[in-house]
Amino acid sequence: MDLLPVEIKVNIEGDVAGALSALGGSHSALTTRRIWFAEDRDGVAEGRVPLLDDGVIVRFRIGGSRDDLTVKLRPCTREQLVGRFTTQFETTPFTYRIEEDWSQDSRVLAASLVHDHPPGALSGAVEPGADPAAPIDEVQDQFLHACAPAVRLNGLVALGPVFSTKADDVTLEDLDVDLEAWSVAGLEFLEVSIRVKPKDGDDAAEFTARAERKQRKLAEAVRERGVALSEHPESKTRRVLTALAEAGRR
Repeated sequence: MDLLPVEIKVNIEGDVAGALSALGGSHSALTTRRIWFAEDRDGVAEGRVPLLDDGVIVRFRIGGSRDDLTVKLRPCTREQLVGRFTTQFETTPFTYRIEEDWSQDSRVLAASLVHDHPPGALSGAVEPGADPAAPIDEVQDQFLHACAPAVRLNGLVALGPVFSTKADDVTLEDLDVDLEAWSVAGLEFLEVSIRVKPKDGDDAAEFTARAERKQRKLAEAVRERGVALSEHPESKTRRVLTALAEAGRR
């Protein structure tokens, strides 16, 4: 079985602006965007997030040089990924990625299909009363139908916006990291992430050991800048969606 890239993340809460500066993000080119998620309308009315509970994330990113709509399965299994979705591909305007997602002690598999759109093309889909499922295209629909057939995208509502500020390829010690700050519903996070890719000749044990070294190095590099890591066990996506669902319930 092919080795998969690993995305390693650490989260920071509290003084996000200070952390962004301490980690070098304030000296980099920043991209600001608004992020929305689609969830089941009836579930949100009860303060629940059924799509997320089923391992499905539908995310809109609006702003910058382009918009994009992502349909992601996380967590998922290799066995779930069938047909053309067993291997990664990139063909304009689609990027399909399969990777491991590591955060603290959590390691899960994630598969995401991203469709790029022209700037402003997705704004109407997240307006009040709009159907956020409308821009999900045929390829993304095939992905869900093949790999998560029990999931239905009827009766969705857009939750957001999350205000995002992102700096890519920031040098932190000898690592190239991505920094992304999220602000919404009284919550503020800064996510610091790196990607580790398999090398030719790697076996599973060698690659895992290298990724684990990178994970330790990332945490140490952040702490050495005087920035404390969040110990919260839930992902920032779950915390944000839960907060937005609670806000929509009121």
